[in-house]
Amino acid sequence: KSDSDTYSCDIGDVQSRAKLVVQEPPLLFKQELRNEEAKEGKQAKLSCELSKPGTPVTWLKGDTVLCASDKYELRQHGAVAELIIRDVRPVDA
Repeated sequence: KSDSDTYSCDIGDVQSRAKLVVQEPPLLFKQELRNEEAKEGKQAKLSCELSKPGTPVTWLKGDTVLCASDKYELRQHGAVAELIIRDVRPVDA
């Protein structure tokens, strides 16, 4: 996308110009989140795979944005995003 711009070829007194527009493919989930079960006190891991590596991901529980903490670990390796929930409790369901 950052290559989108106007380009020109200059031969002295004359120039030729063209505009390049780079269209990004839509972001999709190649693998969506799946329902998980975990025993109380253990950890749970949720993961999904995106169509474009390095795409920023925001994890939410309901309407609350999750941040990295002792409770939550957010990982991203290429196109795979993971949320690890430590010491799960019924309130985490």
